[in-house]
Amino acid sequence: MCFEVKERDLLARIGKLRTKSGVVETPLLFPVVNPTLQPVHPKRIREEFGFEAIITNAYILKKRFKDEPAEKGLHDFLDFDGVVMTDSGAYQILVYGDVETTSQEIVAYQEQISTDIATILDWPTGWKATRKYAEQTVEETLKRARELFKIKTRNDILWVGPVQGGRHLDLVARSASEMGDLPFHIHALGSPTEVMKNYRFDVLVDMILTAKANLPIERPLHLFGAGHPFMFALAVALGCDLFDSAAYAIYAKENRYMTEAGTARLEELEYFPCVCPKCSKKTPKDVAEMPPRERHVFLAEHNLYACLSEIKRIKQAIKEGRLWEHLELRVHGHPALLQALKKLKKYEELIEKHSPTVKPRGIFFFSHVGLSRPEIVRHRVRLSERFMPPEGAEILILMPQTRTKPFHRSELYKKLAKALRGVFREEKMKKIHVCFYEAPFGVVPIELDEVYPLSQHETTLPTDVETVEYVAVQVANYIYRRTYKTVVFLNEFEVWDGKVLEACRKACIEKGVAFKSFDISEDWPMLLTNFLKEVEKL
Repeated sequence: MCFEVKERDLLARIGKLRTKSGVVETPLLFPVVNPTLQPVHPKRIREEFGFEAIITNAYILKKRFKDEPAEKGLHDFLDFDGVVMTDSGAYQILVYGDVETTSQEIVAYQEQISTDIATILDWPTGWKATRKYAEQTVEETLKRARELFKIKTRNDILWVGPVQGGRHLDLVARSASEMGDLPFHIHALGSPTEVMKNYRFDVLVDMILTAKANLPIERPLHLFGAGHPFMFALAVALGCDLFDSAAYAIYAKENRYMTEAGTARLEELEYFPCVCPKCSKKTPKDVAEMPPRERHVFLAEHNLYACLSEIKRIKQAIKEGRLWEHLELRVHGHPALLQALKKLKKYEELIEKHSPTVKPRGIFFFSHVGLSRPEIVRHRVRLSERFMPPEGAEILILMPQTRTKPFHRSELYKKLAKALRGVFREEKMKKIHVCFYEAPFGVVPIELDEVYPLSQHETTLPTDVETVEYVAVQVANYIYRRTYKTVVFLNEFEVWDGKVLEACRKACIEKGVAFKSFDISEDWPMLLTNFLKEVEKL
C-alpha cells in the first residue's frame, strides 16, 4: 500500500502517500509547472513556499523538449527535488481535439523521464458531450487503462487511472467501477475543469461522489484542475486527496488576486487582505505600478501563498474534527458553493459511513444546512434502528432542550425528577421514560444524553424554520415507532413556535395514544402541581 490514512473527517483524509522520491502528505496541491513560461522557479516553489510536489505535462515536455528531460532526469530538468507528477496531455485533446502521440508512447515517455506519479493518456469526456460520445470516451479510456499493465516496464512509478463520463453519472459509475478493478495506485476524476469554470459545483458534487462510491475507498482520488482555494474545502470534504492548480499563474497574468473567498482584480483593491511575505510589504498601488513581468511574478507568488494557507487551514480543521464548520464558512462565500453543499443531502449516507463516530471536539450547528452532516444523520438512523425504550415504559415525557448539557443536569429536569420521585413509588417510576427534543438531533433519550455529540455541541437559537420542522418530524417519527400508551409534552412556545407540539399531538391522535401538554412558560409552581396531578392519573 502506498497510501496510509492518519486522520479523517467527512470523506476527507490526512494521509501519507509514498513515492520513489519521498513521502508527501495529503490533502496535497500540485502547482502546475510549465517549463516554457514559469513565473516562479520550481526550486523556489519547494524551498520558499513549502510545496512538496508539482505537476507538469508529459505531452508538452515530449513535444517541445524531446529527449532532454529523459537524459537529465525529470527532477534535474525541472530543478525540483520533491515529488513530480506528470499529466499525459489528455487536456490538450479536450482543447485541440487531438494530440500527436499515442497512449503507448506517453506511457514509455513517462517511464523514461522517471516521473514519480504518471497518468495514462485517457480520453476526456468534456462538459457538453452527448451520451454517445461520452460512452466512447469511457470505453477508450478503459481500453487504454487495461493496456497499461501489459506495456509498462517499471514498478516504482505510481500510476493514475482516470474516471470519465462527465455529467452522465451512470457512465461515471461504470467507469469508476471498472477502473477500480484494475491495480492503479491513484484514481482521478476526469473532465471537471469546464464544470468548475461554469460554477456548476452542484454537478461537481454528483460527479465526485458517484466516482467515490464506486472506487476502492483506500486509494487516493485526484481532482484535475481544482485550482482555486475558495473551493478546496468542498473538494477535500468530498474525498479528493490530491488536486492541481495552474490558476495561480494564469490568474496572476490577468492581474487577478486570489483569496480563500474568491478572486479580486488588482485595480479593485485598496488594501491587500493578506499578510503573506509578499502582501505585507506592498500596497495594491505599488504592485499596479510594477512592470508587467514583475507584477505577474508578485501575484503568482501571492496566489501560491493563498493556496497553501487554505490547505493548512483545511488540514487543521480535519485534525480538530471541524471540517464541516470550515466548509460552511467557505461556501457562504459564493451562492454556487452553498448550492453544492445543499446537494450533500443526496449523499448523506455515504458521507456518514466514512466519517468518524467520535471527534476530539464538539460540533457547532448554525442552520438547517447542517442537518446533512454525519453526526446528525447517524443519530437519526441509529435511534430508529437500534434504540428501544426501557422495558415497561408506558409514559413518555418529552422535555425541551436546555442550555445546560447534558440535559439531565439542567434545573428543569432536576426539579421535575425530584418531584416525580417524591410522589411516585419505584414501580410507577419504571413506567415513565424521559426524552428531550432538541435541535439539531430531534429526540434524545435520557439514556443517551451524554453520548457524543448529543451533549457536545452548540446550537444557534432560535433555530431556523427548517430545523424546527426537522425536529417536529423526528419527534413524530419517534412516537410512531414506539409503544408508549401516553405522551406528556412540555412545550416551550417561544423557541419552537408550537410546531413540535402540533406534530406530537397529531402523531398521538393517529396512533391512538393519550396526549397531555404543558407550557413551561407558565408559573412554575402551578405547572409542577398540574403536571404531577396529570401524571398521577395515568
